[in-house]
Amino acid sequence: MPTKKRKTSLSKASDFSQIDVAKLAGVSQAAVSRVFTPGSSVSEDTREKVMAAVKQLGYRPNVIARSLVQNSTNIIGLVVKRFTNPFYAHMIQEFTRVLQEQGYWTLVFNISEKQELEEALPMALQYRVDGLIITSATLSSKLADECARSGTPVVSFNRYATDGHSHMVCCDNFEGGRMVADALLDAGHKRIAFIAGEESSSTNRDREMGFTKRLEERGHALDLRESAGDYDYEKGYAAAERLLLSADTPRPDAIFCANDLIAMGALDLARCKLGIKVPAELSIIGFDDIPAAGWPGYQLTTIRQPFGTLVDTTIQVLMDAINEPDSDIIKKIITPTLIWRDSARSIG
Repeated sequence: MPTKKRKTSLSKASDFSQIDVAKLAGVSQAAVSRVFTPGSSVSEDTREKVMAAVKQLGYRPNVIARSLVQNSTNIIGLVVKRFTNPFYAHMIQEFTRVLQEQGYWTLVFNISEKQELEEALPMALQYRVDGLIITSATLSSKLADECARSGTPVVSFNRYATDGHSHMVCCDNFEGGRMVADALLDAGHKRIAFIAGEESSSTNRDREMGFTKRLEERGHALDLRESAGDYDYEKGYAAAERLLLSADTPRPDAIFCANDLIAMGALDLARCKLGIKVPAELSIIGFDDIPAAGWPGYQLTTIRQPFGTLVDTTIQVLMDAINEPDSDIIKKIITPTLIWRDSARSIG
């Protein structure tokens, strides 16, 4: 008959169970479980005995097994498409920090440029996350239904779908576009252009719509439009080159760019390659107010997304949805602000 393997001081921490801890501490297994359950009532004497046994054995609780019993992993999935974009890189850092303060871990799912949300989301659900925050992508009704069936609440961060099937927290991109139109018209600009980002995104659509509608309300039209096709520096530089070197139309005296990276590309192209004086001959305004926008080499006038408020509100909406899974769809719109720097002509 084979002998049972005896645990030694060299055994791995994973070889030990709560039963081993309970025997060494001289308490019940239920007491050990309460020590590792946040909010449970346990005496200080019992806690000290358990923790002394834990230290001696090198025991580590099996979080996965416990999550199956409690039906909660204390993990929030964060789905990100533009992982290297400074705005979203900073966002990941802030979400992680705030969620950890509330007792949650963050599991980041990075969607590559060629990958679709439909491929990544089922994998995120396999990890039994308590909730999902989706950025840089739009949740379809099909995917929303899949999340609902799994009992996983979802909040779309800074994106939304028109059919309103998921919770959403978003900057008021439409109002931000209106602010830029007023700023440029009040500064006396006559030939105004727009460089778009990702054409299909709600952020690009709302920023452009708010911008053009406000121009029209004040008796002006958008003179020129170019598209970068995405929200990165290189494509912004190339789009600005097409716009500013076109022989078919007079050069604009102001450009509103769909985000800061596009604006920085346009700014470098105008000043460094074409020798255009900014803002005397050309004003450039971005959107986001990423840290680099305020660097001495750029001093970019831009629309600031209220980052801290967006993150805090998103997490609060998600926590509410986790605690009340049958609640109505929550939508929060946060107002941005215009930040004046040296890349745009000042009013008056």
